[in-house]
Amino acid sequence: MMKKNLLTLMLLFVTMFTAVPSYASGNEGHEKGEINPKEIIFEHLGDGYGWEVPFNHHKRIPLPVILFGKDGAYCFLSSKIEHGKEYHDGDAVFKIAGKDSKYKGKVVQIMPDGTEYRPWDISITKNVCALFIAALLVMWSVFAVARWHRQKGYKAPRKVLGAIEALIEFIYNGVIRPTLGDRAMRFAPYLLTAFFLILYLNLLGLIVIFPGGANVTGNIAVTLVLSIFTFLATNLFGTKHYWKEVFWPDVPLWLKFPIPIMPMIELFGVFTKPAALTVRLFANILGGHMIVIVLTLLIFIFAAMGPVVTGATTVVSVLFSIFMLLIDVLVSFIQAYVFTMLSTLFISFGQEHGHEHTSDKGNATVAVTHKS
Repeated sequence: MMKKNLLTLMLLFVTMFTAVPSYASGNEGHEKGEINPKEIIFEHLGDGYGWEVPFNHHKRIPLPVILFGKDGAYCFLSSKIEHGKEYHDGDAVFKIAGKDSKYKGKVVQIMPDGTEYRPWDISITKNVCALFIAALLVMWSVFAVARWHRQKGYKAPRKVLGAIEALIEFIYNGVIRPTLGDRAMRFAPYLLTAFFLILYLNLLGLIVIFPGGANVTGNIAVTLVLSIFTFLATNLFGTKHYWKEVFWPDVPLWLKFPIPIMPMIELFGVFTKPAALTVRLFANILGGHMIVIVLTLLIFIFAAMGPVVTGATTVVSVLFSIFMLLIDVLVSFIQAYVFTMLSTLFISFGQEHGHEHTSDKGNATVAVTHKS
């Protein structure tokens, strides 16, 4: 068991450092042996039209590029436009915009007069492909556990399926059911799906080699869409009492009329909740990835100061990088858990029925008058 753990740690170490050294050694414009940390960081944290191959940053796994240009739709592989190449399809010419373009890093169509036109781009980029992979993993997790119980009844699964079922039980019985009570089954499918999707995306983002390495939850557009789903679930299914508390809260009249101070604050809070979800997940995941990359880059930044400094820096950077990766594994679960917990809490706010109804909120039970 110890040998297996050591081999796993060594593999993690090797894969972690393959992308940055290959980029540093092959990055254009570095004739003097200098590297551009900012460019490397944003290269690895950003999206791309291909998937990097370990040990060789200049080769990528091609992905489909799907465009709607000035004169029709086009579909081709990203390998046709990488490294500054141009793709010709009849009279249409496409390439990835350079550093000096306002469309830097995006596919543009070169018009006959030499200007760049940004077509409608629905390409399967690295982040989109990673989303598909994570979605397939979520579906496999759900269907595999369901199939097990259809065939084995209430017999507990083991190994991977046992771990997945334990997570489902932990989130449902520990978060969703105590908070939502009798409405737990109504919102559990969405909340459990969000938990597993975020968890898989976070864990895949820590792996350098394919199918990992995509910084999906570190992209604010992705976290915003996830938060919008929580926003819709909260407000579209909100009760009359919930909306009454938003527009006519139970506070002194002078706080509501003639100047609607509290209604404005409550309405503002409706939109700040999903904003908090968006920024919390995005910032934590992006920050964790950035720290690991910066610690790795220290080896190459201090390389010009001699072998002694380089050796000492390498040891410190490797130890801290491994430590941060282990912390990021824990953070991956924590952030998925926190997003699900806050989403459950926000949805429960929209399910309030006031003091005249019984509300099962864990230990907080509202007393009602009933016949003895």
